[in-house]
Amino acid sequence: MGADKARCCSSCFQGCPASQLFSRKSSPESPHFSLHAGRPSAPPAGHFEAHAEAAGNHCGQWMEEFKNDMLTEKDPRYLTVKEVVHHLIECNKDIPGIPEIDWVIHVVHSPDINAFVLPNGHMFIFTGLLNSVTDIHQLSFLLGHEIAHAVLGHAAEKASLVHLLDFLGMIFLTMIWAICPRDSLAVLGQWIQSKFQEFMFDRPYSRTLESEADKIGLQLAAKACMDVRASSVFWQQMEFAESLHGYPKLPEWLSTHPSHGNRAEYLDRLIPQALKIREICNCPPLSGPDPRLLFKLTMKHILEEPEKEEADAAIKKQKVDAIPIQKQEQIPLTYMVRKRTRS
Repeated sequence: MGADKARCCSSCFQGCPASQLFSRKSSPESPHFSLHAGRPSAPPAGHFEAHAEAAGNHCGQWMEEFKNDMLTEKDPRYLTVKEVVHHLIECNKDIPGIPEIDWVIHVVHSPDINAFVLPNGHMFIFTGLLNSVTDIHQLSFLLGHEIAHAVLGHAAEKASLVHLLDFLGMIFLTMIWAICPRDSLAVLGQWIQSKFQEFMFDRPYSRTLESEADKIGLQLAAKACMDVRASSVFWQQMEFAESLHGYPKLPEWLSTHPSHGNRAEYLDRLIPQALKIREICNCPPLSGPDPRLLFKLTMKHILEEPEKEEADAAIKKQKVDAIPIQKQEQIPLTYMVRKRTRS
């Protein structure tokens, strides 16, 4: 996406707290906070023309699964998501693929921190994700990430790779069977081939697609005049929340998504380029301090607070444990009177 040819928006959303963006006037029940990094249950995005029919079938399946959890179109959270998506689409109409897709929004009442898009433009956003973002700028980047998945045709790419690997795997198993026609050996060979394919090709390739969607999603948000600096802060928040809740930190090679820390670092490297896109698009200057700096200061305060409390508690304990002054033995007054009369 060339920034010099970019069709840009000169207007942008004003930053406001997530509590105002996603108020639950129509839903008093507050879902609990949970972390589902990545999209374990969500289908990958893909190319609209090549997968329109399949996408329609998948859309029906997901609509049926979430039919009891869909927010109404009058819900303030739905209206906010709709406004953000519309703003992103309007500011990026010059991007091939975006105007050709009929974008449809579905907001699902679920604590999962998740969102996904189908090749036909149906976007599913979970309220758990809305509760986890700090402001409209983080949400714009995340929705731009999902739009990028669909525009880049990632589902088609992933499907092509899977078909190729399945074909090669079939050749491998056929060779094993020709050399040693035993069922047990064939089963073992199939298991080895599937694990090798998963960890050497499928998952690394999925991580590559996620990084590509992060890059393009950041550019889409920049053209929409959003504060792109907030993008890396979201993943830092996710990383901090996981450590705060004591969730185990799995190696990145076991996941289909890059780790939160690596995503934040990757976005930090892309932010200077995104800021240049904002300048070319004549976006209003960013006001206020850098959200990345604010996050670091906040985390520093949070981490230092327990240490301060421990130090205060230790000082109080020292005062309590101090050696008490020995009390002199009190002599009864009657004893003193008797002693004087005898003398």
